[in-house]
Amino acid sequence: MQSTIDPAEVAKFEAMAAEWWDPDGKFKPLHMLNPCRLDYITAQIASEFDRDLTKRGAFEGLRILDIGCGGGLLSEPMARLGATVVGADAAAGNIPVAQVHAEQMGLKIDYRHTSAEALAADGEQFDAILNMEVVEHVADPLGFLTACQQLLKPGGIMTCSTLNRNPKSFLMAIIGAEHVMRWLPKGTHDWSKFITPDELFDLLRQAGLDPVDRKGFVFNPLGWSWSISDRDLSVNYVTASVKPGA
Repeated sequence: MQSTIDPAEVAKFEAMAAEWWDPDGKFKPLHMLNPCRLDYITAQIASEFDRDLTKRGAFEGLRILDIGCGGGLLSEPMARLGATVVGADAAAGNIPVAQVHAEQMGLKIDYRHTSAEALAADGEQFDAILNMEVVEHVADPLGFLTACQQLLKPGGIMTCSTLNRNPKSFLMAIIGAEHVMRWLPKGTHDWSKFITPDELFDLLRQAGLDPVDRKGFVFNPLGWSWSISDRDLSVNYVTASVKPGA
């Protein structure tokens, strides 16, 4: 299976690998967004598999893939909820950072330097896939999402977040985040690779998945906080889709 990895995109994140767990470093935007991401992810998985998030080990028995795991900002909370977690990343430098931090936290997570296509070729199967802020960095979004679909068990669920493509997202994600606030190095994002919600839903359907939900992640500059919105998908947004056949 042909790889959808974009070497130039991988190199960007490889250069920042050591800063994954610095809340004031180059990944500050993700640290700020992470509570919102986790609220959405856990609610979707809990609903799909009828799990009670108030109970200890709510995700026990579930096998979860965090594709594009970076330093493990999402993998670790999934492991704390009792899931068996595989964290995969195309940037080799991210893996030892994630491994060391998980060890320090006393968590057992299977981190691998690999791709969605390679995992699919190996016949790996997962109940849920976290596909967060990855699709805008791959060379072939449809090929990538198709590999993810192959990795899901029938009845499995994937959460996929990315950036909308419009003038507002260019102003906020490129000019604001990279040039004004300097939260990210210049060139981290390529606006032309951003994907509108309708385009992503279409890609998910072409990949063999059923989109079931989409929400916006909205930044409030006055409260310096993020929230989940039913209506505002103008910049950051997230989707949920399921694999039919359960």
